[in-house]
Amino acid sequence: MLYDHRTYTCRPGTLKPQLALYEAFGWAAQRKHLGDPLLYAMTETGNVNSYTHVWVYRDAADRAGRRAAMLADPEWLTYVQKSAEAGYLVSQENKLLVDVPFFPARG
Repeated sequence: MLYDHRTYTCRPGTLKPQLALYEAFGWAAQRKHLGDPLLYAMTETGNVNSYTHVWVYRDAADRAGRRAAMLADPEWLTYVQKSAEAGYLVSQENKLLVDVPFFPARG
């Protein structure tokens, strides 16, 4: 399995508007191509202006194919444009993770 772990940081005070924007314009389009995430969560302690989501893929080719389809979807592109116009996001950190042998895969 390949886990795509993404953390986004918002300008202070804009986390809730960013998540509302995503829910209204991005959630359905992203799930249509990527399926349900393993995790979608807000930070409770630490940098409370951030949220994280984890998507699960069979391998790098599966990830590339599904993301390419999403990036060609006009509905997803509408969300990306609205998000850029809102200007809530400050940074994004992506990590691709793989299973360790002694822990069973989930997702």
